[in-house]
Amino acid sequence: MQAVLVLEDGTILRGEGFGAEAEVYGEAVFNTSMSGYQEALTDPSYKGQILTLTYPLIGNYGINTEDFESEKIQVEGFVVRENCQAPSHQASEKTIDRFLSEQGIPGISGVDTRSLTISLRAHGTMKALLKTSSEKIDTDGLVESVRQSPHITEMDLVHQVTAKEPKKHDVGGKTHVAILDCGMKLGIQNSLLQRKVNVTVVPASISAKDILALEADGMLVTNGPGDPTRADYVIKTIASLKEELPIFGICFGNQLTSLALGAETYKLKFGHRGSNQPVKDLATGRVYITSQNHGFAVDAESLEDTGLEVSHINLNDQTVEGVKHKELPIATVQYHPEANPGPKDSAYLFDEFIKVMEEWKK
Repeated sequence: MQAVLVLEDGTILRGEGFGAEAEVYGEAVFNTSMSGYQEALTDPSYKGQILTLTYPLIGNYGINTEDFESEKIQVEGFVVRENCQAPSHQASEKTIDRFLSEQGIPGISGVDTRSLTISLRAHGTMKALLKTSSEKIDTDGLVESVRQSPHITEMDLVHQVTAKEPKKHDVGGKTHVAILDCGMKLGIQNSLLQRKVNVTVVPASISAKDILALEADGMLVTNGPGDPTRADYVIKTIASLKEELPIFGICFGNQLTSLALGAETYKLKFGHRGSNQPVKDLATGRVYITSQNHGFAVDAESLEDTGLEVSHINLNDQTVEGVKHKELPIATVQYHPEANPGPKDSAYLFDEFIKVMEEWKK
């Protein structure tokens, strides 16, 4: 297949198509991780986005069913330098080409992803179109079509990735957590289940009253896609529960919780997406190498009069990577403690949340 990637600035990149024959729109973003492509493809936080991977060799260890972060591919389209058609790994079940094809997702290979990434860093993320076809692709009018497509800040993407109904996972634990699912990565749920914590995953549209009816010991607000201000119904729910039970927010959950307490958020130029983001814990001075995937951040100057204070910062650009409440049992981080980018040194955050819930129960 032929393929083209069209950006709103007029850039048109041609390459070889793989996956499904389709035409999709989305926000063009890049991820700097050297591995974990199937986790990225199935991460609900990428809903509404066309994902570019900066590492050139993609698909070389194939696809297996054990490392998904959700039940299906969530990206709108996929951009790589080299698409490996002959993966080599004992757990591999299929090629990345077949994986995308089965789920109707188009991909483009043969693209200079380094040049594309440099452009996105210089100019910021852009609206884009990815089209694959078995016939010659006419690009006339495609740039204008991209420019007329909706911006990611104009859409509520949470309702497309949240759970459809509550689902409880009982592992016989003494602690029970309600997970407010805004596009949850399965690694978050599994991190709690592995610690013998009972979990009830609930839709993002659930009311505060229904969450309290679960008699949970705490609430975890998950990651998710898009502009957090578009999920105003989630913000209202969190605001109603801020004094009712302990709250822990991850990534999108950090932004939503901060908004619920009166802070503000803003869109980053090209976001943080990768497994090598340095984050400093201001309480201890320790620096962690973290995995991240987000395009928005909390405005540190807006925290005044919210009861929140900055707990973590990004050492690359000094942006907020976590907040904590001065009095209430509320804490959040902008990065993913469950993602384990090599070491597991951020996993302790789940243990701290469990400890807070146990103390709150007493």
